[in-house]
Amino acid sequence: MAKRQFGVSTHLYHGERLSRDHLLEIAAHGFETVELFATRTHFDYHNPAAVADLQQWLADAGLTLHGVHAPVMDAYEQGRWIRPLSLASSDAAARARAVSETELATHIARRIPVNVLVTHVGLPRTHTADLPADVRGAALRSIEEIQRVAAPLGVRIAVEVIPNELSRAGSLVHLVENDLEELEGYEIGICLDFGHAHMDGDLLDAIEIVSEHVIAAHVHDNRGRTDDHLVPFDGTIDWPSALTAVQKVGYDGVLLFEIASHGSTKATLAKAKKARERMERMLAH
Repeated sequence: MAKRQFGVSTHLYHGERLSRDHLLEIAAHGFETVELFATRTHFDYHNPAAVADLQQWLADAGLTLHGVHAPVMDAYEQGRWIRPLSLASSDAAARARAVSETELATHIARRIPVNVLVTHVGLPRTHTADLPADVRGAALRSIEEIQRVAAPLGVRIAVEVIPNELSRAGSLVHLVENDLEELEGYEIGICLDFGHAHMDGDLLDAIEIVSEHVIAAHVHDNRGRTDDHLVPFDGTIDWPSALTAVQKVGYDGVLLFEIASHGSTKATLAKAKKARERMERMLAH
């Protein structure tokens, strides 16, 4: 059996401009692949020269680009989301802007192979104040439009479990099984986010519900209340049970650490490396 891959999201460096040193640091801690968090203040996906640089940095670090996380904001400054972007916005202009930014981020795959594009269906509950409502119909139109760009590039769309009504495990399964079934020849998958599912109630239930559609997985921890993006085992997720459930449903893809820096990024990665080793032991038994 092929060894399971573990990766790290550049979300770890979200408050900084992404650099070659960041990717070298991830590789130095034994990880094989990365997911690019596409926020322009972090990585300017509008700029072809930046994409060329990224290709070179990945080669230098010996990493692959597992996925791209679609833009969810225009900028990230001092821990704050500036001008959130929603593919499910009921405001037509806001939705169109979110689609346009997502398509530009998808174009990274013209130069660098990308397996998955992780998208949010709407905004997390904590970021919806004073913004137009998110609605399912708008999300469907957006995904259909993005799919036309992603499919020819060999990129699969994964809608992510996040804390909002449109993006609960059951809602996303309904979305991919019923609402999007007419996208012939193109299968929309689900990104199982362990931390978000844990905040929303029963993680083991969520794994079971999304089991047939999981094509990406974000691993991070929290204490059930706030989206802290802790290293696994630092929160209240029951990881032995969660990993057993993941094996039971047959997901053998990348487990991607979408963690925040608690202390230095180097110390956080050292902790993530230890967490990975614990997870590997659990998966082996």
